[in-house]
Amino acid sequence: MQLRFSQKFSFGFRTHSSAAAGSSKLDVSKIPRMQRGLPRSQALPGVRHILAVASGKGGVGKSTVSANIAVALSLLPQREQVGRKLRVGLLDADLFGPSIPMMMNLKGSPEIDSGRNSLEPLVNYGIKCMSMGFLVGENAPVVWRGLMVMKAVEQLLRQVDWSDTDVLVIDMPPGTGDTHLSIAQLVPISGALLVSTPQDIALADARKAAGMFRQLNVPILGMVNNMSFFTCEKCHHQTRIFARSEGASGIEAMAQNFGTTVLGELPLLPGVAALSDEGKPVALMYDDVEDHNHHSHNELDGLKQTARIYKSLAEILWDELENDRKLSAGSQPIT
Repeated sequence: MQLRFSQKFSFGFRTHSSAAAGSSKLDVSKIPRMQRGLPRSQALPGVRHILAVASGKGGVGKSTVSANIAVALSLLPQREQVGRKLRVGLLDADLFGPSIPMMMNLKGSPEIDSGRNSLEPLVNYGIKCMSMGFLVGENAPVVWRGLMVMKAVEQLLRQVDWSDTDVLVIDMPPGTGDTHLSIAQLVPISGALLVSTPQDIALADARKAAGMFRQLNVPILGMVNNMSFFTCEKCHHQTRIFARSEGASGIEAMAQNFGTTVLGELPLLPGVAALSDEGKPVALMYDDVEDHNHHSHNELDGLKQTARIYKSLAEILWDELENDRKLSAGSQPIT
């Protein structure tokens, strides 16, 4: 595995391939030494707000939400400048399992701006994107220890050209580990959005993520209840597949405990998964968009309703980021 963009963009880690095909080992002498003390938090030049999207749990649709929130934000008007929409960046901070390249339909390696000594993000749908998936082979595993992760996170934040960005959305990895702590220590996070499905096993980890942000003094702007219900196309019966037996999801109680609210409920739709695999965020399926995938009438209605939910979530989050205040607990979620 070779992680060199150039001599200046190697993350400090080089690998030496062995004679056996596909095998490599790290050159331990190139691993940077731990700096003394904690890194100093500094704003990213040209970035107005940083929004962290986290879940604590893998497999709850956090990356899908991150990509669609980024797209939905980019469709909003920049109120201070008439005629301009928000400029949005999307950082895939899941170094070990990057999903953003596929979800944003992006491939290739980032170019280097030698003048600024920085990497140029790849762009699609007007979103500036950066991911470890652009820097390693498609099927290459990233097998790193914590110090290497911390160094990579710092360079993805500080040695990528994020300038002229209204909102940088960070798709956080599962858990509450080195990546989360490094980001919170390196840059001021404007707010966090928590994503969970309704079942207890997902909420247990969401609580840990919420507790982590509380310890790091990062405001929790709200929660999203993902895959909250499924509607049958034929009979239109709505089933809350992942809900508790008594019918209440438990996510509202958790939000209240952490002084926030459930901003919206996203349905479980097969079409959303299909669009994500094709690199087409469902947030683009707004009312007047042309359907090139020939969805059924009911499925298309569901996709457009989901796009409207993302638009409403983006509006709420942008207001929260600009107003620097918390939503009052008990507000009704968008469905």
